[in-house]
Amino acid sequence: MGKQKSPRRKTGAQTGAPGLGTLSVWAGEHNAHWMGSTQVPVVQSVSFGFRDVDQWLAVVRGIQAGHIYSRNTNPTVAAFEEKVRTLEHAEAATSFASGMAAISNTLFTLLSPGDRVVSVKDTYGGTNKIFVEFLPRFQISVTLCDTTDHDAIEAAIAKGCRLVYLETPTNPTNKVLDLARLAAAARRRQASVVVDNTFATPINQQPLRLGADLVIHSATKYLGGHADALGGIVCGRRVLVQHIFHFREITGASLDPMAAYLLLRGMKTLHLRVRQQNQSAMEIARFLDAHPRVSKVFYPGLASHPGHEIARRQMSGFGGVLSFVPEGGFESVKRLLPRLRYAHMAANLGAVETVAGPPATTSHVESSPKERKASGIPEALIRYSVGIEDTADLIADLRQALAKTFAK
Repeated sequence: MGKQKSPRRKTGAQTGAPGLGTLSVWAGEHNAHWMGSTQVPVVQSVSFGFRDVDQWLAVVRGIQAGHIYSRNTNPTVAAFEEKVRTLEHAEAATSFASGMAAISNTLFTLLSPGDRVVSVKDTYGGTNKIFVEFLPRFQISVTLCDTTDHDAIEAAIAKGCRLVYLETPTNPTNKVLDLARLAAAARRRQASVVVDNTFATPINQQPLRLGADLVIHSATKYLGGHADALGGIVCGRRVLVQHIFHFREITGASLDPMAAYLLLRGMKTLHLRVRQQNQSAMEIARFLDAHPRVSKVFYPGLASHPGHEIARRQMSGFGGVLSFVPEGGFESVKRLLPRLRYAHMAANLGAVETVAGPPATTSHVESSPKERKASGIPEALIRYSVGIEDTADLIADLRQALAKTFAK
């Protein structure tokens, strides 16, 4: 198979603006820190004091910058929010205790009884549960379309809706949605567009520039990158973010300052990690695609992938997650995974270490086999989140695990 070229975004030097690597390090960190520290401090304080009531009232009313109570805002958390906001070229951002908190708060802020939301069948399992189990209880209508059928999605949007919720590439099968096309369809119906950008990261894809109104990240994954902090974030149009922030400050799913510090630390190497993971995932996908014991590989960087051309247009890299189906069904999955030397069997992705597992224990653990099948997710699929290890070592590891799994 010939080598596939990845799309390229103009660098900061070409546009006159700082590049994404520079922003990953410096964004949100230009304010003076305590005692001149070069790193954002962990402000582990519940409340913030004032010298007089007038100043206190000025901060409460938004006339003067400041913090009152860490359930609302916190200096460490604010630095993290500013870093992601800058990377996504958003007007505003607000953070949460987890990725699912970001998703659920956004949906419950923007949707009311009688509203309709259009999405796709194979969003992340937790998101899908909100669509099929929770929103209908509040008399919110949900239409889930075949993820690969853009005509059907456009037709569903054209019938009228309050919100269009998209995820691309999808977790775990890496289906790709044409964001510019679907955002245009949503604009024609005055619907807001929300995009889960967790798999791509702002390094590989920037949905706001393609017409989305809001971008969501599970910061637990690539943004933090070290599997040691939970977090989520929403960024985009200021007026929408302000509504979501108000819902979050009252319902209380706030990001902890220590977690914000860990996420900030991780983000400084985001561009380096993603660059390595993009490269390794591409080479590993080619290796698996050519392996006689692998029946299917899901990776948008492969020319054979149905969404490859869309991914080339809207992404600057194809991401660090691939999935594949070995021959022999789920029994082969159970034999293969323990033989991997350089992969945690765990329910996570986007970390510096490679992580692998089936959807039944990872992305769609909350779903039944029937629900996973309806979402087009093979039961014998392995989601393989590439870490920053040497590419050759990961390929050798997969080669030996496959050989031992299928040894006669």
